[in-house]
Amino acid sequence: MLAPVPRPPGSLAVRCSRALLSPRSRLSLLALTLLGAATLVVLYEPQRLLASGPPPQATGAGAVLLFALAYGACTAAFVPRPVLNLAAGALFGSAAGLTAAVAGTVLGAGLSFTLGRVLGQDALRPLLRGRLLTAADGQLSRHGFRSMLAIRLFPGVPFAAANYAAAVSRMGYVPFLAATGLGTVPNTAAYVIAGAQAGSPGSPAFLVSAGFITLSGLAAAVVAWRKRHQLRAGLRRGPRRRGGVPAAPAPSLPGVAVPTASLAGAGTETRR
Repeated sequence: MLAPVPRPPGSLAVRCSRALLSPRSRLSLLALTLLGAATLVVLYEPQRLLASGPPPQATGAGAVLLFALAYGACTAAFVPRPVLNLAAGALFGSAAGLTAAVAGTVLGAGLSFTLGRVLGQDALRPLLRGRLLTAADGQLSRHGFRSMLAIRLFPGVPFAAANYAAAVSRMGYVPFLAATGLGTVPNTAAYVIAGAQAGSPGSPAFLVSAGFITLSGLAAAVVAWRKRHQLRAGLRRGPRRRGGVPAAPAPSLPGVAVPTASLAGAGTETRR
């Protein structure tokens, strides 16, 4: 009777570590993290705490820095950025509020990008199939800064969706963060100014910022509607036909190969 082969020491630990660090396990951890963050936002509503202002001990630049850190954590937890931008303007004014909001935006985007890159990229990249997903991934991977800048300037793209889509692609950290910092300035500034001038809704600054927010929202809705209409039209469109007449299928005979060109010529002669 043969003696059982002894297992090398540590084999169970190696298998457990591989299972825990596998792409699916990391993706599950990412899903649980995002679900927990969203649950905390619903239960505790941290945006209300930010709107009430920093603690009395924090003043000046320290208060702005503390707000930016809290802003970044909240955006990574799916708190709507417009609410945070309005709070930044109401608490710190236009200049300091814009600085805190943009810094918090870049911080939250970087946090989401890191989570998506470390925990979700390896599991999600094999699922990038289909023409639209492949084209979007190629655009983000090859033209990272330009593509992300356009996404940030366009107000209709969800902030979190853009973060995780970029994380799954091969975009680098520097182009992503730089495009986020530059591209979010116009829309963020409009909300911050509106929050800073909320006490005087008839002021020119408030009216201009409110008009910019309204027009950008309408433009985003129109573009989204047109893209949806074009996509539906492309899906309903069948194969192209020549002259409005569908081509007749070639007859299939067992063991006989009929050239397509001869069939087309025969059809032409028959119509004549």
